Amino acid sequence: MTMHGEPVNTSGRPANTADKSDKDPRQHLRQALVDLRTTLATTSYPLVLPSADEARKSAAALIAQLDDYLLPRLTRLDAPLLVVVGGSTGAGKSTLVNSLVQAPVSAAGVLRPTTRSPVLVCNPADTPWFRHGELLPGLTRTNTPGDQPGTLQLVAAPALTPGLAFLDAPDIDSVVDANRALATQLLAAADLWLFVTTAARYADAVPWELLRTARHRGTAIALVLDRVPPEAVGEVSTHLSEMLAANDLASAPLFVLPETTTDGQGLLPEVTTAQLRNWFSQLAADSEARAAVVRQTLDGALAALQPAVETLASASDEQVTAAEALDERVHAAYQAAGRTVEQGLADGRLLRGEVLTRWQEFVGTGALFRNLEARIGHFRDRLRARMTGRPVPGTQLRQAIESQLVTLLRDVAAGAAETTYNGWQVHPAGAALLEPALGRPADDLPERAERLVREWQRGVLELVRREGAGKRFAARGAAYAVNAVGLAVTIAVFASTAFIPTGLEVATGAGTAVAAQAVLQAIFGDQAIRSLANRSRQDLLTRVEALLAEEAHRYRARIEAVGVGTGPATRLRLAARTVERARTVERARTAERAGLTVDRARPEGTRP
Repeated sequence: MTMHGEPVNTSGRPANTADKSDKDPRQHLRQALVDLRTTLATTSYPLVLPSADEARKSAAALIAQLDDYLLPRLTRLDAPLLVVVGGSTGAGKSTLVNSLVQAPVSAAGVLRPTTRSPVLVCNPADTPWFRHGELLPGLTRTNTPGDQPGTLQLVAAPALTPGLAFLDAPDIDSVVDANRALATQLLAAADLWLFVTTAARYADAVPWELLRTARHRGTAIALVLDRVPPEAVGEVSTHLSEMLAANDLASAPLFVLPETTTDGQGLLPEVTTAQLRNWFSQLAADSEARAAVVRQTLDGALAALQPAVETLASASDEQVTAAEALDERVHAAYQAAGRTVEQGLADGRLLRGEVLTRWQEFVGTGALFRNLEARIGHFRDRLRARMTGRPVPGTQLRQAIESQLVTLLRDVAAGAAETTYNGWQVHPAGAALLEPALGRPADDLPERAERLVREWQRGVLELVRREGAGKRFAARGAAYAVNAVGLAVTIAVFASTAFIPTGLEVATGAGTAVAAQAVLQAIFGDQAIRSLANRSRQDLLTRVEALLAEEAHRYRARIEAVGVGTGPATRLRLAARTVERARTVERARTAERAGLTVDRARPEGTRP
C-alpha cells in the first residue's frame, strides 16, 4: 500500500537481516535520540507565559513517544507491526477488533466509555515481544480485564496472523481526562493508526485534529467508516473522501462498513469485515510491506522531531526574554532610585530644612572655628552641654544629616519597590512571581539605611584624618577638630554649583556653601577640596548602590529561584540537529543496501 509521504526503500531480504554495515548509523541515531530525550527532560519552562503550558505538554508528549515508540522500534525494526485502533466514543472500535480477530477479546457495550484500559491482541507467537519488549514501557502488563490506570491487557488470539497486533485504545474524546491522554499516547506509539468513525461522527473536530497530527508525524493511517446506512453509503463516503483530500490524506485507505447487526458473540458478520480482514491478512503475510509501513512511520516521526523541538526551543527563548524583561524593570526602577539620590546630592536639596538650620547654627555661633583652633573648645562645649542640657555643637547637625539621608534612602527604596511591583504585575510571568511584601522595601531597610549613613560618616572622618595628617589642626591632636572638618566635608558633598536656594534661603544658603568651602580651603588648600568632597560623595553613592542592589535582589531572587537558564534553547536545537543528521545518514545507508526504491506499502484491493 502507498501511504501518504514519500516512497520508502525496501530490500529483497527480511528487515531483521541487516548487515553489519548499518549497525553504526543506527546506533548513532539511537544515541542521538537518547541525548535528545535527556535534553527534553532537563529543560523546564518555569515562567508563566502563554507558550509555557503548551511547551510542557509538547515536551512530555515527545518524551513519551521516544520512550513508547521511537527508541523501542529503532532497536527492533523486525518486531510485529502494531495497529492502534482509535476513534470517537461509541464508534464501534472494540466490536471491530473482536470481529477482526474472530473472538470477543475486548469488552463492547452501551456503557461509555467501554474501553477504560487498553487491550492489545496478538498471535501467541508474538506475545513475548509485547510482554517483555520495550514498547510502551510505562504500562503494566496484565492478562485480565480491568479499569486500573497504567495497565495494558495482553490477549492472545490464534486466529490473528503472526507479525500483526491490534491495540484497542480508549476513546479520543472520552469524558475522562486520563482516557483521552492515554489514547493520544497510544496513537503516538502506533506503526499504523486504524481510525474508526461513524456516519454521524466523521466530521467531528477532535478526530480531525488527531488525524492532522498523525499526518504531520508521518504515521501510516487507514480509516474505517462504520455504521453507515445503506442508502447513505455513496454520499457519506464521497464527502469523507473529499475531507481526506482537503487534509492531505487522500492516499489513506478508506473502508466503509454498512450498518448491520452483530451475532451472539457481538461480532460483525464476516461479509461485512471481509475486505478489511483481507487487507490486513495481506499486510501481515508480506514482511516487506510491513517493514515499509514501519519505516514510513518511524522516519516520519523522526523527521517531525526537529520542527517540534524548534517550537520548544522558541518557547525556551521566550522564557529567557521574559526573565530579561523582568530583570530590566528591576534594573530601571532601582537605577532611577540611585539617580534620585545622586541628583539629591548634586542639586543641594539635602541642604534645605533641618540640615541647613543646624549648619547655620554651627557656623553662626563660631563653634566651628573655635573647635578648629584648640582642643579646649571640646571641653568647654561638653561642660556647657552638661550644665544646660543642650547637645554638643555639631551633634544636632550630624543627626540632621543622618535623618535627611535616611529619609531620602527610604523614599527612593519605597518608590523603586512600588515601581517594580507595578511593572511585574502587568507582565504574566512577573505577576505569578509576586508576593505582597515585594511592593514595599524590606522590613530592615531603615536599620540598614541608618547603618549605611553612620558608616559613611565614619568613613568621611577617616578620610579627613588621613588627608589632614601634618596639617596644623591635626598636628595639635585636635580629634574634635577632625569631627568639625568632617561635618564641613559632608556639607561640601551636599553643596554644588547647581544649588540655587529659593526665598529666604538665598542669603543663608549661599553662605553655607561658602563657609564650608572656606574651612576646607584653609586646611587642605583649594586644589584638594574637590578631590576630598568628590571622594566622599563617591563613597556615599557606592554604599547607596550596594543598598539598592540588596533591595533589587529581592526581585531578582524570585527569577533565579525558578531557574530560567540561557542554555536550554541552544542545547535543544543542537540535539535536534544531531538527530536529523543521524536520520539522514541512516536513511542513506538503508537506500544504499536496498539498491532500488519500491512502492510496496499497499496490497492490492485496498479500496472498498
